[in-house]
Amino acid sequence: MQPWIRSARYDGLLILAPPFLALALVLAVPPAYRSTTRMPLLAWVGLVLLIDVAHVYGTLFQTYFDPVRRRQWPTLLWAAPLACYAAGVALHGVSGLLFWQVLAYLAVFHFIRQQYGFLRLYARHECAASPGAATRPLPGQGLAAALIYYATIYPLLYWHFSPPRNFNWFVAGDFVQRDWPAGRLVATVLYSSLIGLYLLREAAEWRRTGQLNVPRNLLLTGTLVSWYAGIVWFNGDLAFTLLNVVSHGIPYLALVWSTGAAPLAAPAVSVGRRRGPWAGRYGLAVFLGLIAVFAYLEEGLWDGLVWREHQAAFGWFQSLPPISRPTLLMWLVPLLALPQATHYVLDGFIWRRKR
Repeated sequence: MQPWIRSARYDGLLILAPPFLALALVLAVPPAYRSTTRMPLLAWVGLVLLIDVAHVYGTLFQTYFDPVRRRQWPTLLWAAPLACYAAGVALHGVSGLLFWQVLAYLAVFHFIRQQYGFLRLYARHECAASPGAATRPLPGQGLAAALIYYATIYPLLYWHFSPPRNFNWFVAGDFVQRDWPAGRLVATVLYSSLIGLYLLREAAEWRRTGQLNVPRNLLLTGTLVSWYAGIVWFNGDLAFTLLNVVSHGIPYLALVWSTGAAPLAAPAVSVGRRRGPWAGRYGLAVFLGLIAVFAYLEEGLWDGLVWREHQAAFGWFQSLPPISRPTLLMWLVPLLALPQATHYVLDGFIWRRKR
C-alpha cells in the first residue's frame, strides 16, 4: 500500500505532477522564452500573482482563519508578524539590497524545507520497529533525505558559482554570485554521485522486497527535474518562474486544502471537518477566491507604490503616489513583504508533528 497523503489521484495530480507539467509547458513555449529576461504579462499574472503570491495566503486558513489554531498559538500569531516587520525595517534601514538578500535566502530555506516535508510525509511508514523500542528509520533511508536536500541545493550552488543569470529570485543582486568553474564542477560531481547511490539503493530495495515507494520516488524525481531544469538547464525568467512557482505553490495549496484542520496522517479529509471561512459547501471557491483577492490587492499596492511594472494589470492602483524616498521605503517595503515573511516563519511551526 502506497503512503498517499489523500489519494493516488489527488496526490498524483496536485502534488506530484506539477513539476513534470511545468517542464512540459517550458518545452512547449517558443525557444526564445527559455533564455530571456522577458516574461509576458499574462504569464506573470498566472504564475506570480495567482500561484506564487496567492499560495502565501493559504497559510491564513491554517492559522488566523482557524478558531482552534488561534487559541492554540495566540502568542505566535501576533509575535511572528511583529518580529518579521521589526527585522525587515532594521534590515532595510541598513540597505534595501540587504533586506532583499535576507528575504531571498529565507525563501530558499522555505522552499527547500517544503520538499523535505513532503518527503517525510511520503516516507512516514518506512520504519522498522524493534521489540520494546521506538520505531527507527530503515537502513539507507537517510540517502533519500540527503538527495532531496541536494536536489535543491546543487542548482543553487550552480547559480551562486555562475555569472549573472537571466533571472533573479526577487531583485537583481539578491544572491551573492561568483563565477567559479571549479566550484560548479565539484558540486556537479557530488550531485551525480548522490543520484547514482540513490538509484542503487532503490534497485537493491526492489530486489529485496519487490516494492517501491511510488510517491516518494515521484517527489524526488520531480524535485530533481524542476530545480535542475529551472536553474541549470534553462536560463530564462519564464522558465525559472514556471518551474519554480508551479512546483512549489500548487502542491502547497493542495496540502493546505487536503489536510484542513485534521492530522496529516489522515487518509482523507472531508470538507465538513474544516473550520473557519472554508468550512461550508462552497469552501473551495471561498478558499481560492480569497487567496486570489489578497494576492491581487498586495501586488496592486506593490505596483502602484513601488515597482510600476505592470500598469495594465492594476488599473486604479496607478493613481497611488509612487514612493521613492529611502526613509519611507524603509517602513513601506517590509510592510508590503510582511505576508510573505510571516508565511515563511509560520510554516516552520504549523506543519510540525510529534511523530
